[in-house]
Parts: sequence; C-alpha cells; structure tokens
Amino acid sequence: MINTLRIYEELSQALEPKAAQKLASVLGVIYEDLQQTVTKAEFNDLRQVVRELAEAQKRTEIRVEELAEAQKRTEARVEELAEAQKRTEARVEELAEAQKRTEVRLEELTVRVDQLAVAQKHTEDALARLTLRVDHLAERLDDTNRQLGGLAATVGYTLENEAYRSLPPLLERDHGLVLTEPLRRGWLTDAEGQDLEVNILGRGTLAGESVWVIGESKVQLSQNDVDRFLRRRVEVLQPVCGRVFPVLVAHMVTGRHVPDYARERGVAVYLSYQFNPPAI
Repeated sequence: MINTLRIYEELSQALEPKAAQKLASVLGVIYEDLQQTVTKAEFNDLRQVVRELAEAQKRTEIRVEELAEAQKRTEARVEELAEAQKRTEARVEELAEAQKRTEVRLEELTVRVDQLAVAQKHTEDALARLTLRVDHLAERLDDTNRQLGGLAATVGYTLENEAYRSLPPLLERDHGLVLTEPLRRGWLTDAEGQDLEVNILGRGTLAGESVWVIGESKVQLSQNDVDRFLRRRVEVLQPVCGRVFPVLVAHMVTGRHVPDYARERGVAVYLSYQFNPPAI
C-alpha cells in the first residue's frame, strides 16, 4: 500500500499544502488502480514524472510571481506616466490661459498703438502748424532785429555826434586834458598790423604829455562792455599809441556800480545827460 502521508510531506516541500494534499490523494487512487496493472519500475517512472511535474509547477509559480512583480512595476510606471500626463495637461492648460491673456494684452496694445498713431498724427499736424507759426515769428523777429539794429545804430551815431561836441570841455574840466584836434571816428593799426576802427578818436595833451583819446559809445553800458573795450581797443593799441586816455559814453548803464567799475580801471565815463552845449 502506498504511503500517501509521506508523499504529501514530500510534495509539500515543493507545492502549496492544498495542491500537495490533492496530488497525494490522486496518487493514492492511481496507485490503487495501477497496483494490479503496473510494475514497480513503471510506478517509479511515474513517480519521477510526478516530481518533474512538481518542479515544473514550482518554476511556473516562480515565473508567475516574477510576472506579477513585473506587472506591479508596470502598473506603477503607468501610474507615474498618468501623473506626468496630468501635470503636462495642467501645464498645457496654464500655457493656453497665458496665451489667451497674451492675446488679450496684444489686442489692448494694438488698440493703444492705433490711438497713439492718431495722437501722433495730431501732434505732427499741430507741430507743422507751430513750425509755420514759429517761422512766421522768426521772420517778424528778424525784421524787428533789423529795425532795432538800425535804431541802435542811429542812437549810437547820435550819441557819438553828441560826444564829439560835448566831450572836449568835459575832459578839460574834469581831467585837465586839452584836445589838440577834433574828436572823430577813425582807424588805428595795432602792433600786429591789424586795422581797428575807433568810435571816438582824437589827440590831446595831459600834464604836458601827448595822449590819444580812445573811446566808444554804448546805448546801455555794462561791466562786460567795459572789459571788452579795454581788451579789444585799449590794450592792443597802447603799445603803438603810447599814452592812451580811455573814455566811454552811454545813454544808460545796466547797474549803479558800472561807472565806478569803469573808473577803477582807469576809464572815464560820461552819460548823455551830462552833455551840454560847449561853452563859447
């Protein structure tokens, strides 16, 4: 009689308990059925086949377990890919919303640019009108300047003519300078050979010495006029003229200290209200 318990114990080492029990039971039935028909050698062969089947079953179960683990990894990877897909879709949706906002902003900017273009056209039209106006004003200003220039020249010449008549007695009275020739507008040549026009020019004597009277007339005298007169006429002509007596005449001054400023620098100053008819 076959020992099914021992077979069960052996099978349990390779199979699940239920499978080992079932197989041991089947072998017991087969053994009883074959006891009358198979030999011991054949039965041993059958037992070997059963062992091989058990080993194959064990390998199958191992492979199934490996496949189950692979399936778990696949499912995990699929889940990761699904999450990544969700994130991608969310990002695409965000980009789509950003694109919509960009398009709206672009439309707003387009409208704004159109408005600016219209405003620019208005500005250009206004600027063109303003340019014409400025050109017109510039022409009028040029005319005014020419008129003022002519008026200033007239006033200057009038002042010079008054100076020619009135300065001789004033210079003699205030400074002891006696003119030996009439005052006039004339030309002198400086040390470099350059001809310079002098508004008020004449010769005289002062304390027994010969002097050149060199002067200018200004409608409105300033400190800058004083400095310019000294620099451009007195300083450059003194080396060739010897002793120079500088004098400035004007209708008015730009400040109350201008006459003192000139006198401190050796320049005689006379204003037009000081001119009187020469004494006879």
